[in-house]
Amino acid sequence: MSRTAPTDAPRKPSADALPDEEARLRELGYQPVLARRMGGFGNFAISFSVISVLSGCMTLYGFGLGTGGPAVMLWGWAGVGLFVLCVGLALAEVTSAYPTSGALYYMADRLGGRRWGWYTGWLNLLGLLGAIAGIDYGAALFTGAFLNLQWGFTPTPGSTFLIFLAILLLHAVLNLFGVRLVSVLNSISVWWHLAGVAVIVGALAIVPDRHQSAGFVLTEFVNDTGWANPFYVAAIGLLLAQYTFSGYDASAHLSEETANASVTAARGIVRAIWVSWIAGFALLAGLTFAIQDYAGTVGTATGVPPAQIFLDALGTGGATALLLVVIVAQLFCGNAEVAAASRMVFAFSRDNALPASATWRKVSRRTRTPVPAVWLSVGAAAVIALPSLYSATAYGAVTAINVIGITPAYAIPIYLRLRAGRAFTPGPWSLGRWSRPIGMVAVGWVAVVTVLFCLPQKSPVTVDTMNYAVIALAVVLLLATVWWYVARRSYGTPTPYGGSAREEADIAEGIV
Repeated sequence: MSRTAPTDAPRKPSADALPDEEARLRELGYQPVLARRMGGFGNFAISFSVISVLSGCMTLYGFGLGTGGPAVMLWGWAGVGLFVLCVGLALAEVTSAYPTSGALYYMADRLGGRRWGWYTGWLNLLGLLGAIAGIDYGAALFTGAFLNLQWGFTPTPGSTFLIFLAILLLHAVLNLFGVRLVSVLNSISVWWHLAGVAVIVGALAIVPDRHQSAGFVLTEFVNDTGWANPFYVAAIGLLLAQYTFSGYDASAHLSEETANASVTAARGIVRAIWVSWIAGFALLAGLTFAIQDYAGTVGTATGVPPAQIFLDALGTGGATALLLVVIVAQLFCGNAEVAAASRMVFAFSRDNALPASATWRKVSRRTRTPVPAVWLSVGAAAVIALPSLYSATAYGAVTAINVIGITPAYAIPIYLRLRAGRAFTPGPWSLGRWSRPIGMVAVGWVAVVTVLFCLPQKSPVTVDTMNYAVIALAVVLLLATVWWYVARRSYGTPTPYGGSAREEADIAEGIV
């Protein structure tokens, strides 16, 4: 991988890189309406920020403690990261050929036809909205833990949901200022995450007088799920890693706002995965070595096991400081995810795939940002998280919604690229002879995890322990099928522009 300058500003174009990207977008059928103000580092940064090891690893750490424990968390992270890297490599190759905001569904439409694109888009949208809900609700949980340590505040489902709504509102407002601010925040986020992991791991390694043994960290298996089969429990425990390793399609969704996107968006996907893979393993190992009381960590009054690890190892002052580091990282993560999801809503509406598409595809004339799409994204995320008000396991279900929605959407364009064979024309970033074997591994892995995360996570299965991800997936697929028969005559990705005045006028109607 080549080294990329750490700046959110686009690199100085060589040989008119920006005009070439705009011309390529027109070749793919779209008139440029978004501002192309993001550079290569900014594009990598948005996927890295969405993956956010300080969000995914931390918010689901308590889940991991009971679904396999240390052994599954550490080895699961290593194994899942390898498979996800294969998915990312294969997806990056297709992204290079089709650098549009629609990303996955546009690729599927071009390679497989309208129905492939339609269902891929709905799955992608479900995953993205589930990700916003999971990320921002996780930030709300950690904020509640911080308030508990600082002022004795006792988090309840109702108060946590109010904090969650406030975070959603913050992210909506930040995204309304335009992609330049989003890019700057994401660039800061990269360094905040890397420094944050280093500070947390360093403090947990140096300060405590006692650490767990390497044998405990690498081999201890814990099962608090109620299921008897250890293989089933270990498989469910992979959700921690797989949930964290999602959202890297953000680089593709920001393609129309990135300089030299045919190369930088593909690189952004791959780089975000392998950097997160290394940082996440260090973070999980540092947390697990520092556990002082396993049972106390699982049953912590803060509601957040990593907060209890900080408290036991570093005291109240140190725990409060590290929680602030994590919360800020989670806020960066949620903001980046809202940006990615809103671009997906904008693109899907641009092709008339959503109800009231004419509203959601509108773009602000001042900021060139899809404002209605931003509000729809945060509003839908709030609805998805509503079960958390009455179900103790709802957060795990929300994260599973993210995984089973977005992960199949990654595999569909990869599968269709494999099916196309030599008919597929690669972009400037290509895997060459490794394309087919890596693609096959990627599709196989996605098939496995999709089944795994539709399964119940707790036994016995009751209203409280139900995996609502299955219901959410069924509802979205049903809605997509019903809406297909309503909108199929109007939905469709465009043919390449001929540059006529009428076509230019039609697109311009979306700018308000």
